[in-house]
Amino acid sequence: MTIGIICAGDEELAPFLPSIRDCQITEKAMLKFYRGQMEGMEVVALFSGVCKVNAAIAAQLLIDVFGVDRILNAGTAGGMHPDLELFDTVISTEVCYHDVATDILTEFHPWMKSIFFEADRQLVEQSRAAVERRKPAGNVIWGRMATGESFITDEGRQRIWEELAPLTVDMETASIAHVCYVNRIPFLAIRCITDTARHSGVGCFEENCAKASAIAKDITVALLEEMGHR
Repeated sequence: MTIGIICAGDEELAPFLPSIRDCQITEKAMLKFYRGQMEGMEVVALFSGVCKVNAAIAAQLLIDVFGVDRILNAGTAGGMHPDLELFDTVISTEVCYHDVATDILTEFHPWMKSIFFEADRQLVEQSRAAVERRKPAGNVIWGRMATGESFITDEGRQRIWEELAPLTVDMETASIAHVCYVNRIPFLAIRCITDTARHSGVGCFEENCAKASAIAKDITVALLEEMGHR
């Protein structure tokens, strides 16, 4: 089994790189893919660059070029639920877009029954077991994530919350889930909170990104370990 790991930015990928054994680097489509072993699992990790299209390119290349069997999206997100605190982590149960018309996915390809991409149930259960065993920093919550083509500060936050009530918002997760859906590849996202309604703005994200990325990496590694035991 080969696991693809997609991070949006280089700072989110950085905590993973020292843990990849026998690492080989392949360049494709202006991206660097780091292939090796983590926790006894074959992995291919990269940072895709920010935004939906970049993340989708990375996901499809992981499937077509590297033949991955699962894709994990690890990194950071903005907290939308009012109870979320900085450095809490959200693990996806379902993912949606907040800036795509609702009929695009249901009336056209891929003709979905709803606007929500469901996370793989086995990966969700394995993540619960991994969190229970490893007990990472901060709280871990499972639930809905939303993705759109902009960094959300105060503007737009209320509309997204009223329409979709996601726990988090980011710029890549749904597009990766979308690619996994049409390729029938199991998917899960692990995102640690860098900013909230009370602690908002790009500056807050930049200040908290390194710590949040390390937490997301620790949970992802715990999940890989759990996957390797089954």
